[in-house]
Amino acid sequence: MKAHTKETQAVMTPEKSLEALKEGNKRFQNSLKADRNLLEQVKDTSTGQYPFATILSCIDSRVSSELIFDQGIGDIFSARVAGNFVNEDILGSMEFACKLAGTKVIVVLGHTACGAVKGACDDAKLGNLTAMLSKIKPAVNAITEPQDQSLRNSGNIEFVNNVAEKNVHLTIDRIMAESSVLAEMVGNGEIKIVGGMYDIHTGAVNFYE
Repeated sequence: MKAHTKETQAVMTPEKSLEALKEGNKRFQNSLKADRNLLEQVKDTSTGQYPFATILSCIDSRVSSELIFDQGIGDIFSARVAGNFVNEDILGSMEFACKLAGTKVIVVLGHTACGAVKGACDDAKLGNLTAMLSKIKPAVNAITEPQDQSLRNSGNIEFVNNVAEKNVHLTIDRIMAESSVLAEMVGNGEIKIVGGMYDIHTGAVNFYE
């Protein structure tokens, strides 16, 4: 499989781009990696890059977008921060990726048993981590069940995963509300923004469309 060129990127619609990620995740789940010469792709992309997707994911060591979507050099932009939330810098990076570099789909990717989400559920306090986890607290507060405070913590994995899913949806809402550039591109059909959840037990990504 060759690295994307300007020509192949141009024919990638938002729908085709999302399907390429789905197909890549299926290959990953079945240990059927696409045949790539990564060093050849390094050479082919040395004069320019033409990725088709932008993935916002957690820093979790088990959730490498290039691996779980079976993508090669120059295929995707990967933005990573614990808890996969957005701020001004990440929004700016996404605007560059879509408006200037031509990617056709943004995926906000959460994952099960997320440590950052667990920290937010437990109201953890530690240095700069305190401010970071505050970005995830709106998702914690948005999940109203269970009401019993003794069950609203990292020990309740169902609660943690529900918060992680809500965090994905709230992050997409923030992207649309805080980036007029990306919102306009969505409105014009130039890009799609979708959420997804990676299951650390199965390797499968469940997309929210």
